[in-house]
Amino acid sequence: MTSPDLAALRPRLPSPVEEIADGRFGRHGVRLLLKRDDLIHPDLIGNKWRKLAPNLAAAAGRTVVTFGGAYSNHLRATAAAGRLLGLRTVGVVRGQELSDRPLNPSLARCAADGMRLRFVDRSTYRRKSEPETLAGILREVDAEDAHVVPEGGSNSLAVRGCRALGEELRARADVDVVALACGTGGTLAGLAAGLAPDQRVLGIPVLKGGFLSADITALQKQAFGGRRGDWSLDDRFHFGGYARVPTELDAFAEDFENRHGPAVERLYVAKLLYGLVVLAEEGAFPRGSTIAAVVTGRPFP
Repeated sequence: MTSPDLAALRPRLPSPVEEIADGRFGRHGVRLLLKRDDLIHPDLIGNKWRKLAPNLAAAAGRTVVTFGGAYSNHLRATAAAGRLLGLRTVGVVRGQELSDRPLNPSLARCAADGMRLRFVDRSTYRRKSEPETLAGILREVDAEDAHVVPEGGSNSLAVRGCRALGEELRARADVDVVALACGTGGTLAGLAAGLAPDQRVLGIPVLKGGFLSADITALQKQAFGGRRGDWSLDDRFHFGGYARVPTELDAFAEDFENRHGPAVERLYVAKLLYGLVVLAEEGAFPRGSTIAAVVTGRPFP
């Protein structure tokens, strides 16, 4: 088998950087830039391109099996990659109870792109990384020789792929802080390794639990042999957990759109931007600082 020609997908790299004039930052002497990773590719959006591309190359034409919840951006991106590159994809979905229900719009898009969906109970899903459990899942979907990509796409290949994001921003000597929303931590793990020594990364976790720091450290150890870069997390802006978008957050995102134009993805990007506004008001960034906020996705239609 041969690796798919990813260049044929014509990604927009490096992704553009746009300055945003926003008084909530300007009055504190802080510049806000948007790193528009959402413009890399219309189907493999943002960090999904950066994490999936090296895994698709490693699959070398084999079936790609991956994991996610019912609204997983990662599942949708993997399914789209399969359609565009002619690869067989299988999505293992958390929640056996979903198998008897109509597909939600996210999973329907996966199926329309040719992804085979396999629903598993939540207990099995929690054990998916155990060799015996994983082997059983692969047998059930007739893909024992598949290339397996973990939930969220975060493995050592993905982390090394995301280092390019840091290298693109390393070239911007005016950038002091790079901020991004975090799910599984793979993008931050790679990004931090690509930045200059005087640049730091601020991660805004979108899940509650406080477990992400250890996960990012482990990912960096797998990819690079140890911790890399100056990075930290602020756990205050998850709004109750993944996929929680209360009225306050939705109103904030709508206001940001009205002020500046770009559509704001709610599950990740809105929480990032909200957190940055609060931190600016708290004086977390010295006057004269420049923040580059990574736009890792866009709203799902």
